[in-house]
Amino acid sequence: MLLQPLIDFVRGHYRTSDFIPLHAPVFRGNERCYVLETIDSTFVSSVGAFVDRFEHDMAAYTGSPRAVATVNGTAALHVALRLVGVQQGDYVITQPLTFVATCNAIVYSGATPVFVDVDRHTLGLSPSALESRLEENAFCDDEGQCRRRADHGAIRACLPMHTFGHPADLDGLLRVCGDWGLPLVEDAAESLGSIYHGKHTGTFGDVGTLSFNGNKVMTTGGGGMLLCGQELGERAKHLTTTAKQPHSYEYVHDELGYNYRLPNLNAALGCAQLEQLEGYISEKRQLAADYAACLADSELAFVTEPEGCRSNYWLNAVICSNSAQRDQLLQATNEQGVMTRPIWRLMNRLPMYADAPSGELPNALWLEARVVNLPSGVCDHVKEGR
Repeated sequence: MLLQPLIDFVRGHYRTSDFIPLHAPVFRGNERCYVLETIDSTFVSSVGAFVDRFEHDMAAYTGSPRAVATVNGTAALHVALRLVGVQQGDYVITQPLTFVATCNAIVYSGATPVFVDVDRHTLGLSPSALESRLEENAFCDDEGQCRRRADHGAIRACLPMHTFGHPADLDGLLRVCGDWGLPLVEDAAESLGSIYHGKHTGTFGDVGTLSFNGNKVMTTGGGGMLLCGQELGERAKHLTTTAKQPHSYEYVHDELGYNYRLPNLNAALGCAQLEQLEGYISEKRQLAADYAACLADSELAFVTEPEGCRSNYWLNAVICSNSAQRDQLLQATNEQGVMTRPIWRLMNRLPMYADAPSGELPNALWLEARVVNLPSGVCDHVKEGR
C-alpha cells in the first residue's frame, strides 16, 4: 500500500508542513465581536440574549419546533432519555460502534445499554439487526410496553447514533421502533447539517441531540442542544435549569433537575459559528470528494454518504483491507505529523460495559478492525476558486 500520495495530498490541502490535527476549529466571522459583546453586557452565565438567540437560530436551521441549549452533548443525551421516560432498571438499545458518551448517558439515567449491530454502509444502528434482536429476545406486555424475555425488564428506548455525520437508516429504525412501541432518541452529536431524505437528522425521533464540542463541525467550545417538540421542549428547559419554578425572588424547585444550561459566552460563539455553518459544510463536502478522487485507485475504500442523504462529512473515513493495513496506515501518517485515528473500540469491549446484553456483532467487529479517520477540519484559508 503506497501511503505517501495520501500524506502528500493532506499536506497539500492544508498547505503546511506542521502537525495536522484531525479536526481543529476555525473562527472566521463574528466570534470575537459577539463574545466581547457578552463580556461587556456582564451576562456571561446561563442568562443572556445569546442563549435565546442560539436556541431560536438552531431550531430554524434544523427545522425543529424547539431547541434547548445545554452545557454539552452528553448532558443533552441524559435529559433526552429522561424526557422519553427512561428510569432506573430500564434497558436502552443502542449500537456498540459509537463514542462512549452515548452509553454513559444511558447509565447516568439508571438504565443498561443493550448492544445491537450496525450496518456497514451507514455505520449506524441496523434496522434488520434491531428487528431480529427484538423478535428473538423481547415481547410487548398487555400495556404495549416492550420487555426483555430474560428478566421482563422494560426496554424503554432506542438510541442510534449518526456516525461521523452519516445518517443512519432512519426509515427502517422508525418502522421497527413503531412496531415495538419504542421511543427513538437520535444521537446527532456528529451530524449537524446532515440531511436524511430532505429533513435534518435529529428531528425524526421523539428527541434528538447535538454537540458543539471543539472538534465538531461548528463549536461553542463546549455545548449541546436538544431538538424536540414544544411540549417536550418546555419540560427540557425546566429540567436543565435545576427544575426551578419562575419567581421574582423565591427559590422553589419542584423536582430533581440539572444545572445543564449553556452559558451566554458559549452561546455567543455558537451564534457566530452557525452563521458560517453552510460554508463549512460545503468545504468539508468538497474535501470528501477530493479524498474520494485521491483514493479511487488505492486499496482503501473511502466512506461515502448513504443514498438519498447529505452528510456533513464530519470526520472522513477509509476502510482498510484488514487490521494490519489499518495499523500500517495509522503508524505511517502519525509518524509524519498527519493525525489519523482508528474508530472507537466497541463499547461492549470496554470494562464498564462488558456485561451489558449484546447480540451478534459481525459488522461492528469488522468495521472496528478496519476503519481509520483522516484529517477533516475546515482550512484556515479558503482555497481559490471554491
